[in-house]
Amino acid sequence: MHRPVQRAGRVQRLPRILVSAAAVPVMLVAAGCSSDSGSGDDSQKDASAGPGATVSASSAAPTIEPAAYTTLPKACSVLSKKSLGELIPKGSKSGKSGKLDEPKQRGNCNWTSLDNNGVKGSQFRWLNVALLRFDSDARGSGDEQAHDYFQKQVSAAQTVEGALDGKSAPVSGTGDEATAVRYGLKKKEGTFKQQTIVARVENVVVTLDYNGAGLAGEKTPDAAALLKAAEKATKEAVAAVAAANGDGGAAGSGSPDPASSSKSSSKSSSAPSASPSRSASGSTSKSASPSQSAAKKS
Repeated sequence: MHRPVQRAGRVQRLPRILVSAAAVPVMLVAAGCSSDSGSGDDSQKDASAGPGATVSASSAAPTIEPAAYTTLPKACSVLSKKSLGELIPKGSKSGKSGKLDEPKQRGNCNWTSLDNNGVKGSQFRWLNVALLRFDSDARGSGDEQAHDYFQKQVSAAQTVEGALDGKSAPVSGTGDEATAVRYGLKKKEGTFKQQTIVARVENVVVTLDYNGAGLAGEKTPDAAALLKAAEKATKEAVAAVAAANGDGGAAGSGSPDPASSSKSSSKSSSAPSASPSRSASGSTSKSASPSQSAAKKS
């Protein structure tokens, strides 16, 4: 008589067990969704951080300005026939290029003149023009490297051993910057008056050395006149460099009239065998772009 009542109690407990069992997978599903949501946020953060870091690194890299001048004229052709006739009256065709010349990078040319006046003595003149171009690279822009080399050349000219009464002064209207250094030197042949003009135009440095002496009793040339002639020649050389790069208005007031000079001409046996001083154009520089050294005299 009481069994039906017991079955009813069992029936009431069964739904409760089923409900509890169903709650377990619901909790597991909720936990899984929560875990997926978290890993998705991390991946989004990583994705957004990657490109931003790359852009920041690339924007921090410095940009180097390309060199303005890409070529050089031949050093033996930067001065006109008229100018050479005034500077080197007996040697305007004696121009000899340097052994270390490299097209578009460096050039060097020197001339020698000996005006023999017989028993009155002789007038000696020596002229050297050196050109050096710098490229922009990891060390800096061509202009910056040329400026550094310009300063070294001026310093070298100011510290020549044995120089007498040395004087330095800026030269106006010649490239971007120019300095003239002059001094005297006593040699066994006589007293030489040395003029060194260093000029920079863009990424090119022009070094012009000009000296003169009266030999065998001839009068020592006027230093002021030699300096004036050297400054004029430097302006012309700087203008030739600018013209070779299609920039006729950036080199000052020089007006080049290039003329080819003969590279083979014998020197007079009575002339000094070498230049009277180690000029600035013969010094070397580790920062030079083409081959780590400055133009040397031949």
